[in-house]
Amino acid sequence: MAQTVRGVTARSKGAPVTIEEIVIPDPGPGEAVVVIQACGVCHTDLHYREGGISDEFPFLLGHEASGVVESVGEGVTDVKPGDFVILNWRAVCGQCRSCRRGRPQYCFNTHNAARKMTLTDGTDLSAALGIGAFSDKTLVAAGQCTKVDPTASPAAAGLLGCGVMAGLGAAMNTGGVGRGDTVAVFGCGGVGNAAIAGSQLAGASMIIAVDINDTKLEWAKHFGATHTVNSSRTEPVEAIRGLTDGNGVDVAIDAIGLPEVYLQCFESRDLAGTVVLVGVPRPDMTIELPFLEVFGRGGSLKSSWYGDCLPSRDFPMLIDLYQQGRLDLDGFVSETITLDGVEEAFHKMERGEVLRSVVVFGPGGAS
Repeated sequence: MAQTVRGVTARSKGAPVTIEEIVIPDPGPGEAVVVIQACGVCHTDLHYREGGISDEFPFLLGHEASGVVESVGEGVTDVKPGDFVILNWRAVCGQCRSCRRGRPQYCFNTHNAARKMTLTDGTDLSAALGIGAFSDKTLVAAGQCTKVDPTASPAAAGLLGCGVMAGLGAAMNTGGVGRGDTVAVFGCGGVGNAAIAGSQLAGASMIIAVDINDTKLEWAKHFGATHTVNSSRTEPVEAIRGLTDGNGVDVAIDAIGLPEVYLQCFESRDLAGTVVLVGVPRPDMTIELPFLEVFGRGGSLKSSWYGDCLPSRDFPMLIDLYQQGRLDLDGFVSETITLDGVEEAFHKMERGEVLRSVVVFGPGGAS
């Protein structure tokens, strides 16, 4: 039987979000209903509210979440009711050309639940990244549920569902940071600081954090930055070269997504170095690079989709590192809030006051 719960919706472009009653249908074949325990407030949700991703309003926001499986549909075998899971937006199909070539982390045909969640008047909702987790419960494809250690903090674990995984993976998976490498990370919000943490985990010998906000640079030190550069006061390419004997870094990570920042990454890498773009550009942005330098400096220019992660492989491993005290997921949680705090959390994020605000739900949902 369908259930009615509360959820945060974006009705129109740029309008403040509202809390409304949401209808959650029973799970169909290959689907699961999940009781949400925690959901981070991510920039992607703000992009949805601003119409920057699509115009398929109304949206049910929230996607960076953890919870407990309540029920599953026909044919679901990987998870069962009672499992503690992190929700992901890479439910691999296993059949596309990338999956068939043994590269499921690049799956070109990821899937979501076929059934739609709706408003009480029957209006279909577009779930953010196919998840819609600013809600007491949500309906997802069962492949979007990754089972992890149930003793992990829901608020911390859920962050692997998007931003923290994107940053960790940009360094560890896409960038291939290894022992002794030098790394520069441009932009020290949630994704950038996760890239710093990932670089430290991977054994980087020098991690240079670049931002225009001194508070964020202090956060970066906590996550493993060995050096910081405030690019509002210091030219970052010169500073990075000065710290690396004039050579530049092995891996430069753009966690912002601005053409001018990407160019700084390009110019601050060593010969045969790697540039990783994990910040999301706007559709109207373009960039011009010196073509001879693209050839002459060698190396690679890469984009990182969701940290090139495979949730079934990466989420349990990272939760194990968290449980061992080697990955400080708790450090990304700036505050815990209730559903009615999401709109203000967007403003705090825009002002650079938080790494992550996290909606925490009680047994009966968020108060």
